Amino acid sequence: LLQDAHNNSVLNNEVLGAFLQSGRVAGLSRPVEIQFWHDMVLDASNATCVFWQPGADAGSTGSWSRDGCETTHGEGTVICRCNHLTYFAVLLLPAGALSPAQLASLTHISTIGCSLSAAATLCTLLLCCFSSTSCPPRSCRQWLRDNTTRIHMHLLATLLLLNCSFLLSTALAAGTAGLCRVTAALLHASLLCALAWMAAEAFHLLLLLVKVYNIYIQHYLLKLCLFAWGLPMLAVAAVFIFKRDTYGYHAISTSEGYRNVTIVSSARCWLTSLPAHYATLCYAGLILLFNTLVLARVVMILRRIRRQKGQARKDWVTVLGLTCLLGTTWGLAFFSFGVFLVPQLYLFTILNSLQG
Repeated sequence: LLQDAHNNSVLNNEVLGAFLQSGRVAGLSRPVEIQFWHDMVLDASNATCVFWQPGADAGSTGSWSRDGCETTHGEGTVICRCNHLTYFAVLLLPAGALSPAQLASLTHISTIGCSLSAAATLCTLLLCCFSSTSCPPRSCRQWLRDNTTRIHMHLLATLLLLNCSFLLSTALAAGTAGLCRVTAALLHASLLCALAWMAAEAFHLLLLLVKVYNIYIQHYLLKLCLFAWGLPMLAVAAVFIFKRDTYGYHAISTSEGYRNVTIVSSARCWLTSLPAHYATLCYAGLILLFNTLVLARVVMILRRIRRQKGQARKDWVTVLGLTCLLGTTWGLAFFSFGVFLVPQLYLFTILNSLQG
């Protein structure tokens, strides 16, 4: 009977109703205390005292709310103190769920960071193009033939595409289902391509540092493009064609998800399939592991060739720059559990949205 739109579960399936025949009781200066017993491990983040709020419209059944209620946890009990009488329960929430305020702040940070990154990558690409047309012909040809510069420009292009598609995924979440699927597929493809070009950066850096001489790979840049552009795009296109429902509307639950309040920032166009989500995590994990090993190798080489006294600071600046270039900060995604969840989300959002 007391089932809300989010199918949240109630502690021990128990609902307690308390009323007075004389009429409605609300706004009490001294709250009513209700105790719920249990044999589970609970805390304030995933067990909250709520009351049933009937729907205002005839077609609306109602929803759980915690207005006017405080939650206290004891040994084997959850104590609810509420300033009114109605139906009470303890609502169980997913462990580590974000509050709406945290979700809103993370959304603002990611929007600002991705906007700045998109502007920076676009300006850098335009600057590179205009510089190539205004410089002396011989130096321009040498600059454009430099594989390092070309790889950097490809990475910039994928980051621009990733930031733009991420911003679109939020804006178009309220649009049509077909447009949302296309946007989600574009976001997924741009993420896979960006990670692949970070791996290409790591591979190229490894060749430059470890094999300094006699480096020649026929059609080197073409092969990198087939790996970093072709394979991710082909995989996403195949999934979109044969299993289109993998992409679509993705809602982010919060610790107050039981309220019948729609938070626009909590939805975007993204993956709707858990297997696809785990496959993406595995793909990212392999690339980030390779990039981290390359970064560790670079640090060892820098320490070995360091000769001047003041060069250590320059080395660490180089390492920090390479950390951003190789995208090793994306590895923070694998620490989204327990007490690390909220700090990790803020670090992940700030560092990676500003990568461009």
